[in-house]
Amino acid sequence: MTSTLSLIGRDKELFSFDVGHNEVELKNKVSLSSFLVLGAAGSIGQAVTKEIFKRNPNKLHIVDISENNMVELVRDIRSSYGYIKGDFQTFALDIGSIEYEAFIKADGQYDYVLNLSALKHVRSEKDPFTLMRMIDVNIFNTDKTLQQAIANGAKKYFCVSTDKAANPVNMMGASKRIMEMFLMRRSLDISISTARFANVAFSDGSLLHGFNQRIQKRQPIVAPQDIKRYFLTPKESGQLCLMSCIFGENRDIFFPKLSEQLHLISFADIAIKYLEQLGYEPYCCSSEDEARELMATFPDEGKWPCLFTDSDTTGEKDFEEFYTDNETLDMDRFMSLGVIENKANFNDDLLHDFEKTISELKGKRGWSKEQLVKLFFKMIPGFAHKETGKYLDGKM
Repeated sequence: MTSTLSLIGRDKELFSFDVGHNEVELKNKVSLSSFLVLGAAGSIGQAVTKEIFKRNPNKLHIVDISENNMVELVRDIRSSYGYIKGDFQTFALDIGSIEYEAFIKADGQYDYVLNLSALKHVRSEKDPFTLMRMIDVNIFNTDKTLQQAIANGAKKYFCVSTDKAANPVNMMGASKRIMEMFLMRRSLDISISTARFANVAFSDGSLLHGFNQRIQKRQPIVAPQDIKRYFLTPKESGQLCLMSCIFGENRDIFFPKLSEQLHLISFADIAIKYLEQLGYEPYCCSSEDEARELMATFPDEGKWPCLFTDSDTTGEKDFEEFYTDNETLDMDRFMSLGVIENKANFNDDLLHDFEKTISELKGKRGWSKEQLVKLFFKMIPGFAHKETGKYLDGKM
């Protein structure tokens, strides 16, 4: 933990006071309750699962499509926390599958349903087919599992959102903003809450996680030098979700308060700290070719080739924000957590039109990215989508 905190420029955990202040109530509620965690083997899902498990839930069922990641999660839990008296089971299932529907039909009785599954990468919007899957995972699977939670009498549904849902500039952020609209519609029938996140440091598939992979594979470190982001540790991401799930009122969106502890840091700065922590001197290269060539000798000399460039890819937001000017905030409920308080504002006709249009496009077995972008603009007036024609898959 200390090393991760130092890499992102901090020396203290963000939510220690709020979690500690509410620990007795957290333990009581968790120990008396049953939980279903969807997307449990992703980075945030694993963190949430561990936060629940260590407070001895009465029942904890976890679902994820990644069998291998779930195996590692169980090994991690057994190695750190051991066992609980409650019912703990894992299920390697696709939320969109018939098998998952049969699983819910066989039991489905949970007090809390937490959905951490998502397509989170901006790169997923480069082609119309992956983009449609993003819509399915981020929006329609959410609505499907919401309806199942309602039908089975769950008391609370939590779903993770993103800071990129506030004034979105990419399709990933916009899909989460539309997901929030669907949540508001179902909030008339079940209590829902969510959280808008900063980046989770070293989460699966993230650029920082890629630093680990590059070191192991003896490859150059590449990072944008002009993009700064807020970061949470994996543990903090789990705490944020659990706090929102247990203490969030209907339609609340939790987010980390900006403070001296939570500050912007560039990916390049983290890369430099990361290499120095490993005992290497970062060496800045002028091209991909130079960086690849120098890998043959430089690491043995205590230097690591790096390429730091300005970002020019589609969907990168110039700055991060957790809320918009027209959202109502409660900044007094917690010390380190802010809360966006929402009314059940949604356009039912617009949501039905979105569902109908997507269904028609799928029925034709063909659609373009332009059609999907146009639909997103209809859902989100003022959607500031940035299309540069360049994508992360085209870079090292």
